[in-house]
Amino acid sequence: METSAPQPAQRIGVPRETFPGEKRVATVPDVVEKLIKLGFTVAVESGAGDAANFSDDAYRAAGAEIIDGAAALWAASDIVFKVRPPSEGEVGLMREGGTLIDYIWPAQNPALMQQLADRKTTVLAIDCLPRTLSRAQKMDALTSQAGVTGYRAVIEAANAFGRYFNGQITAAGKVPPAKVFIAGAGVAGLAAIGTAANLGAIVRANDTRAEVADQVKSLGGEFVKVDYEEEGSGGGGYAKVMSEGFQAAQRAMYAQQAKDADIIITTALIPGKPAPKLITAEMVQSMKPGSVIVDMAAEQGGNCELTVPGEAVVRHGVTIVGYTDLASRLAKQSSTLYATNLLRLTEELCKAKDGVAVVNMEDDAIRGLTVVNHGAITWPAPPLKQAPAPAPKAAAPVAEKKSGHGHGPGAPMPAKTAAIMFAVAAVVFWLIGAFAPAAFLGHFTVFVLACFIGYMVVWNVTPALHTPLMSVTNAISSIIAIGALVQIAPPEAGMDGRPDGLIRWLAFAALVLTAVNMFGGFAVTRRMLAMFRK
Repeated sequence: METSAPQPAQRIGVPRETFPGEKRVATVPDVVEKLIKLGFTVAVESGAGDAANFSDDAYRAAGAEIIDGAAALWAASDIVFKVRPPSEGEVGLMREGGTLIDYIWPAQNPALMQQLADRKTTVLAIDCLPRTLSRAQKMDALTSQAGVTGYRAVIEAANAFGRYFNGQITAAGKVPPAKVFIAGAGVAGLAAIGTAANLGAIVRANDTRAEVADQVKSLGGEFVKVDYEEEGSGGGGYAKVMSEGFQAAQRAMYAQQAKDADIIITTALIPGKPAPKLITAEMVQSMKPGSVIVDMAAEQGGNCELTVPGEAVVRHGVTIVGYTDLASRLAKQSSTLYATNLLRLTEELCKAKDGVAVVNMEDDAIRGLTVVNHGAITWPAPPLKQAPAPAPKAAAPVAEKKSGHGHGPGAPMPAKTAAIMFAVAAVVFWLIGAFAPAAFLGHFTVFVLACFIGYMVVWNVTPALHTPLMSVTNAISSIIAIGALVQIAPPEAGMDGRPDGLIRWLAFAALVLTAVNMFGGFAVTRRMLAMFRK
């Protein structure tokens, strides 16, 4: 019986990006080593990583082959990793039947899609990953790059702004904190909120999706709600186009925020559509001189009417930053994250670790990514199959309340039960007092007082920090304190004996250490709680 010969290992090629101003590179030396362990060979065009501070020597040390010239690199590669969509010239260099993994934006680039199909290629568009799949998060380059751009947007705003972000009180006068308004609380917006809040600014944010309000607050921002009820989630982690009524209410809210804010950062994008215009020229004119707008949607036309894509301009005394290369301005960080996303995707394509990528169209994540398969355009992917809704659980029977029987958690103890317990306890204490030796009574009294004080100490710990360990240590500390006080105190009349000097000094030391532990514990608790207060 004949068996098919194993396929030779494929070569992954990483060309230099040709898009103007693009500094990122599709893989980094650390990831090259991992790709080689999967069985692939890796080739990198000479100088591809220079702008991101990855030298050819670093790639060679990781095991990659350095090839001079884009034509030779494309011709020698079975799989090509890129950042920006390929130009028409790069498509012409691509090996017929090869595989391309890249940003493609198929809705915006139908001509590019047809060119790639004509080359009989297989194309995996990293921007088409189904983001609702939890197992796809490790491959989600859109999220990793958006986090970088949100951070960088705040840095650009701080650079263009005329004063501190945080408030300052100096001998020369008081500087108020900057007021930052962020339109859109997706991944990029949340990254911007966290960065601006950490710099000390007063941060407000808005999003059409009401469910992100808690995320905004958790990062130190204030969620500004539009006075209009409408659900804004469009699925897949994106917002949808809102009704005209909602948009009118939103514009009124933005106009109010523009008058008060020192910095506005806009992040609103809807897949396959031009960026919505949120900030009008009139709003810009109403802002204070020296204010800043950072338009993160500039590449898709911008959220501000006065944005100039790729430039920072001044209009009505307001600096409007429309840079389209925010992620590229942190090229080393963003390249490392993007390369890791592509590595995780490659692991899914090459589960056998034999250096051969297999595009499994039965896999929901891979099917969503694949926009061209062996020359056939397969975009858009069919909707994901919805998981069946779990069967409703039967309602738990409600226990009947009966006098004299147990009670549920948190319910008050029945009066009859409390009276019986009190009577039993009184009898037990009377028996102990009537028949126990005098020496035992003294120790028993100390024990009861210690237990009571221990209970009170534990009870006064903030519930948010009420761990079993803290409960036990506080209770033990209180018992030690009571015992030490008894040993230090002078004996009462009629009691024989007195502890010697060594025992008294040991009791004193125990009392001091216990006091430090108890009062220090409460001090640390207060400091920990203060960390979570704005």
